[in-house]
Amino acid sequence: MEFGLRRNNFFYKIIRIIGQVCFPFIYRLKVEGQEKIPLKGPGIILPKHQFWTDIPLAALAVPRPLSFIAKQELFLYPVIRHFLTALGGVPVDRQKPLKSLDSFRYVEQLLQKGDFIVLFPEGTYYPHSVGEGKHRFIQRILRFEEKMGWNENQKIPFIPVGICYREKKFRTEVKVKIGQPIYSYGKMDGQEFTRRIINDIATLSGLIKTGGTESRIQA
Repeated sequence: MEFGLRRNNFFYKIIRIIGQVCFPFIYRLKVEGQEKIPLKGPGIILPKHQFWTDIPLAALAVPRPLSFIAKQELFLYPVIRHFLTALGGVPVDRQKPLKSLDSFRYVEQLLQKGDFIVLFPEGTYYPHSVGEGKHRFIQRILRFEEKMGWNENQKIPFIPVGICYREKKFRTEVKVKIGQPIYSYGKMDGQEFTRRIINDIATLSGLIKTGGTESRIQA
């Protein structure tokens, strides 16, 4: 990644406005829980991941500029790389985590500045079901927070977000539910913390796990 190039907040705002104008022609978007988003300070947004449209929907649902953790493969071509980076994209190599150290250091800088980061904890698409969750990046954020020694008033909120696509037709209704922030205290285990996040995401999305399978409930 070209770390001299940062998110362009003006460009981000313009693209978000375009999305606000265009998306109502495709989706009937309903957002619940925006009041749970802190107005300042760092945060981690953790949405359900079913389709590529979850990305712009998250941007429309959260009234703050966001930076998105995304797979390295999306950044292979220069024009696309510059476009995604200007919108806040941060590449990670899922196969070779060591190659993502620069990206993580950049995320640390963003959190220290008080930015909001979007991380899809399932790691890939799970349409109408729930993935187990990938804990490595969350674990690194927990260790970073521990290293910073931030007090309770400075804790990073991990905010689960449910996304429920209700119908498969023209102007599909999509409900985005923003959950209660989750905070870490003491030396948290990344896997356990991720499981809690995934459980909250499943509930917010109207999905529950029963006996290792997934089923849908009314959201």
